[in-house]
Amino acid sequence: MPTGRSTPTTQAAQPPNESSAALFQSRQGHLAMLAFSALVSLSFSFGHIIAKDIAPAALNTVRFALAALVLFGLARILHVPVRPVFNRFWRFGLIGGLMAVYFITMFEALRMTTAVSTAAVFTLTPLMAAGCGRLIAGQRSGRWTLIALTIGAVGAVWVIFRADIGALMRFELGRGEALFAIGALGHALVPAVSRKLASDVKPLQTSLGSVLGALIVTGIYGFGDLIKTDFVAMRPAVWMVVAYLAIVTTAGTFFLVQYAAQRLPASKVMAYTYLVPSWVVLWDFVFYGTTPPALLLAGIATTLLALTMLLRGEAV
Repeated sequence: MPTGRSTPTTQAAQPPNESSAALFQSRQGHLAMLAFSALVSLSFSFGHIIAKDIAPAALNTVRFALAALVLFGLARILHVPVRPVFNRFWRFGLIGGLMAVYFITMFEALRMTTAVSTAAVFTLTPLMAAGCGRLIAGQRSGRWTLIALTIGAVGAVWVIFRADIGALMRFELGRGEALFAIGALGHALVPAVSRKLASDVKPLQTSLGSVLGALIVTGIYGFGDLIKTDFVAMRPAVWMVVAYLAIVTTAGTFFLVQYAAQRLPASKVMAYTYLVPSWVVLWDFVFYGTTPPALLLAGIATTLLALTMLLRGEAV
């Protein structure tokens, strides 16, 4: 007999097994991006070691070339076909091109401004990704997610400026920051574009195609620096860092982002970039014994709170 009230049976809901599977996949995506943030943070410390040994454009071209070889070999070992990579290659060229724009503008911006300023601009990436996800992939970010992303941005900025309010107040937007904002937007577009254009292929295939696309763009841009670089004369430490950048923070992180992008909304994929400054502080403590001040720990705690809010937002 009708009562005028809706009952649970009238609500559209996923079967328990499907809901559990979706939650499990999202957890896998979160773990992938947690690893991503840790691996990327190490590249800042290692990259500083060779900053004066090789031109940025040449470095990025070599790292993408080595990463492509690694991913191609991995595909062969795992018997993952590479032919789909060249089917509608333009989509992988677009994804890789966006990443190349990010790396190119980052290094060019660093010639005009400071690392702190570029890092501050980069904190806008998750919020950009939320907008890109909505426009391109139809992903809606609820109020809870947007609040969490904002809290994460505040915490990340606090860590980047080392809890120095004076340094934060002196921050100004100049030509370098504006240029890097374009690169940050390119990075923010990657998860949504991958979800939209590459959902029919495996993450390893998408990673290989994207790296090849990035290689083409950086190769064209950095051709002049590439032919001027004396690779034979480079010290062993440079090759060790290049190998890490190619295998871990290019091939590895490209795979992790593509893997997570098929399991999480774009905003949540990019939210893990907020953890990068906190990881850098941790590595400074591990490698150099640098103890962060209490105020800096407050910023780290804020970014962790934001990520916890994002996880809770999925569970409810």
